[in-house]
Amino acid sequence: MKYFLAALLSLICLPQAQALRIKEVASVAGVRSNPLTGYGLIVGLDGSGDQTTQSPFTGQSLTAMLQQFGITLPPGVTASPRNIAAVVVTAQLPPFAQPGQQLDVTVASIGNAKSLRGGTLVTTPLRGADGQIYALAQGHLIVGGAGASAGGSKVQINHLAAGRVPNGATVERAVPTPLHQGATLQLDLSSADFNTARAVAGAINRAKGAGTAQALDGRVIRVKAPQDPDERVGFLADIENLPFDLATPAARVVINARTGSVVMNQAVTIGPCAVAHGALSVTISSTPQVSQPGPLSSGQTTVTEKVDISVRQEPGPLIQLPAAAKLADVVKALSALGATPGDLLAILQAMKTAGALQAELEVI
Repeated sequence: MKYFLAALLSLICLPQAQALRIKEVASVAGVRSNPLTGYGLIVGLDGSGDQTTQSPFTGQSLTAMLQQFGITLPPGVTASPRNIAAVVVTAQLPPFAQPGQQLDVTVASIGNAKSLRGGTLVTTPLRGADGQIYALAQGHLIVGGAGASAGGSKVQINHLAAGRVPNGATVERAVPTPLHQGATLQLDLSSADFNTARAVAGAINRAKGAGTAQALDGRVIRVKAPQDPDERVGFLADIENLPFDLATPAARVVINARTGSVVMNQAVTIGPCAVAHGALSVTISSTPQVSQPGPLSSGQTTVTEKVDISVRQEPGPLIQLPAAAKLADVVKALSALGATPGDLLAILQAMKTAGALQAELEVI
């Protein structure tokens, strides 16, 4: 526990004010990436593709693809090869992407293929949320895993049902951007905070003149920008690198109940309190015993179990924690409890309920 809290302290003990650039806390409204999704086929697999009896859509997709090339299967014949797999193809279309540029794509199986290793993605249209085609994807798949099976035994390293195609998509349509529309721009903060919005607007006004930026609320800052595209780009390049001091955030403790991890920021404080922490363990052991019948009797040999149950409660001394106004003092006080990170979850929740923890408690 001591080493855990010491590592926690080294990671999150920050100064009271942090000098940041505007680009690290805000983004220009409308300048964002767009998700693309498509459905396609992987071919060329070494017998590790979909079983079409359990994934009938794979055979239907193959039939439809063959029809596009003028090949029609005889009536009643269903294609069921083992070297194809149905996949979902995803990509991110970055802002300002133009036709002809290339994107990385991710491919994931939606059938029962055992492995996509060695496969090739057939030309797949990638569509946006509006249903329009924005890119075409195809290429050889890279799978970061390996596996082998024989005689009912199987060995596998990493995941074989997904992979990537580097530069596997070509942009076919550009997404219009509102960057050059209107006389003002909008900056959106990554997290709502009135103090941060005021600090960002103040930094812009000091560099570009009073009245250039106006904080509308805790997340949005409206900025007057030049109309000329070249001047507007230069204006944004200047303001996104402006430094400003980020105020101390609200005290918060984040607890991950699944992994037992606890993270707290530098604003966390505790009041004077007393904590008793102990451990209760229940041990159940089962020992098989063989019962033999007597000589010349008609009984049968049976196996019984002898069960022993023991309960042990370790002592939990009452420890008085002094008031701590710094994160280092908080960590030192909690370290005195000798609790594990899992036990620390319950202790912090109890301290919050008792009013001794001056921080917002968030469980994820």
